[in-house]
Amino acid sequence: MTAVEHATGGSVLGTGQRRLEGGRKVTGALQYTADLRVDRLTHARLVLSTHAAARITRIDTAAAARVPGVLAVATAGELGDLLAAGLQVPLAKDRVGFVGEPVAAVIAGTEEAAADGAAVVEIDYEPMAGVIDPELALEPGAPVVRSSAADADDAGAHGTAAGGAEQPQAPNQRASVNLRSGDPEGELRACAQVVSRRYWLPAVQHSCLEPHVAMARWEPEGEVTVWTPTQGQFVTRRGTAAALGLTESQVRIVAMPVGGGFGGKVSLLEPLVALLAKLVRRPVRLELTRTEEFLMGRGGPACRVDLTLGADASGQLRALIADMLFDCGAGDDRVVRMAAAMLAGTYRIPAYRITGHNVATNKTPVTAYRAPGAPHAYFALESAVGELAARLGADPIELRLRHASREGDVRPDGSTWPRIGLVECLEAARRHPLYAAARAGGEGVGVAVGGWGGGRESAAAGCRVEPDGTITVQLGHQDISGTDTTMAMIAAETMGVPLDRVRIEKGDSATSPHAGMAGGSKITYTVGPAVQQAVVEARRQLLEIAAEELEVAPEDLEVEGGEVFVRGVPTRRRGIGQLAGLAVRFGSSYAPVQGQGRTAIRDQAPMFTVHVARVRVDAEVGTWSVSGYAAIQDVGRSLNPPEVEGQIHGGVLQCLGRALGEELVYDGEGQLLTASFLDYGIPSIDQAPLTEVELVEVPSTAGPFGAKGVGEPPAIPGAAAIANAIEDACGVRLTSMPFRRIVPGDRAMGSA
Repeated sequence: MTAVEHATGGSVLGTGQRRLEGGRKVTGALQYTADLRVDRLTHARLVLSTHAAARITRIDTAAAARVPGVLAVATAGELGDLLAAGLQVPLAKDRVGFVGEPVAAVIAGTEEAAADGAAVVEIDYEPMAGVIDPELALEPGAPVVRSSAADADDAGAHGTAAGGAEQPQAPNQRASVNLRSGDPEGELRACAQVVSRRYWLPAVQHSCLEPHVAMARWEPEGEVTVWTPTQGQFVTRRGTAAALGLTESQVRIVAMPVGGGFGGKVSLLEPLVALLAKLVRRPVRLELTRTEEFLMGRGGPACRVDLTLGADASGQLRALIADMLFDCGAGDDRVVRMAAAMLAGTYRIPAYRITGHNVATNKTPVTAYRAPGAPHAYFALESAVGELAARLGADPIELRLRHASREGDVRPDGSTWPRIGLVECLEAARRHPLYAAARAGGEGVGVAVGGWGGGRESAAAGCRVEPDGTITVQLGHQDISGTDTTMAMIAAETMGVPLDRVRIEKGDSATSPHAGMAGGSKITYTVGPAVQQAVVEARRQLLEIAAEELEVAPEDLEVEGGEVFVRGVPTRRRGIGQLAGLAVRFGSSYAPVQGQGRTAIRDQAPMFTVHVARVRVDAEVGTWSVSGYAAIQDVGRSLNPPEVEGQIHGGVLQCLGRALGEELVYDGEGQLLTASFLDYGIPSIDQAPLTEVELVEVPSTAGPFGAKGVGEPPAIPGAAAIANAIEDACGVRLTSMPFRRIVPGDRAMGSA
């Protein structure tokens, strides 16, 4: 019997529930990493490179060492002695590859002393030829940014890959992809309408309220404990252990509450902080300033997409050709492979050729940013579909419905689409008043699709029933979006108890059941089934005890409201706490009630969304504003609707941030010009549209109670919906973000 069959009729799931940790957050009782205090704690401050490409010729730490309170000044030389041979030192040794790369660290008894010491470290550089433009980085003879490090493929963690991967052919290439189906060149020659444009998306910063921070302490047994707001304690343990030359069991990661992640809080400072703690033999905490966060904290990549899309005279899409260039900074990234899958798989297009590269430049390395690769792919694809619909005189949604991928269609990697909700979302968008209502003067309507494959991962969970009737669910994932509350709801529904009888218990990497990184819209989808399985097992154990106590067969028992009773004889009942208590008495003949769940989710549950935007354009001054916005999304099943809607609201604003002004701007020397919130344009509240959310439920086969992931899709299609609405309003096609001044009469333009 499955966990779903044990459910109590939906008394918990599908209803709005407040977050379990909400009270501690709003009262300030929740402790973040920066709030922690341990005995003999010291503080570190970094000295960052001021050059994008240079050799380090001299580091003078004498003045810093004389600052009162300074305990040590670390450079690559000092830290190298603490590492196993051949391992990479997390401070630049001989050369630097981007402005903001850490070169030295000052450790002191107070944060103020560490800052004073860092201010007087003297570093001499010999500037080298660097490369800032990713196009130039691919040219023969271009300066080599640095050799490729370990594979940093996000496709595994996020569950989206296209196949077609190729080995890089140039020193600055980090990943390449080449997908082909049919004869797209020949098909395009026969097309009646062809859209061919270059689209540009800038690099962006996660802009979390909490900057990166970590604290480390070495234990007497030679192990290290690291406190950090990571999105995945087990992946952070693996990376930290490798950097330190330790086994994973020698590294204990204590995952702290995450004050904003969006893909950027996986692993950054942990190996360095552990080495600094080893150097001074005291606990060390390192917290980045906001400027340091911009300079060395990894953001999302910039991307250029050249895309050509053609249709025949009947309006049938015939061919797509796309070439992508992702700027991954002075690091490694494989996001181009994920983007290729989205370009090739969303619509039924018989012929396509998709190529792309991830390219290294002398800028800050990048990492995953909510829905990595998807905003780039869908901005180009959905802008082209919108423009082609206008040229064909076709309804934008009807054109998409005609070509939308469906269950059983072949995907770029050779697999077939499972049951997906793209058609249902498009049909809901067509019915939405925002799409159907008449346009006011100067107003246009735009629509765009966004899709995400969804992660696949293994997970484990535990469930213990306490003598007081509490259900304790033991988990190892990080809650960055209210997932702990969702897990408690799944447990309550499965066991048949009120939600307030469920407690979530989290441990560290040494004590928790395994779970993957909180990213890729997969925690509810992958950990939820393990919770179901653990609770079902605990329920079975309870019923075995109750069967003996009530002298009936287990199949004659039911659980409701935290009590076990005989079916048809409701007066014969026992509380689940009473039954669990019998198993932990001295001399008990019953084993303790302890359920375990272990799952390995192999199938994806792809998710789609459709955004509808109404935009009002003032042609005289060239400005635009959002007059209405709707997000329609397939969520499989909405387990906690307010939290699902909250994820969608947040994603909408993040994807619109790219259109409204978010942009990491570098000059020709690799200096970041937008290294503070004075210069980096996060949307303000007056720019945030009032977003109407509509949830579509196309249940998954593997997710708990049919649920799918939620977090990635709403952060994808907003910019394309806005661009399509602007063209509908005034005829101007915007192809480069952010969108600034609109000049009527220009048929295609980027940011002014």
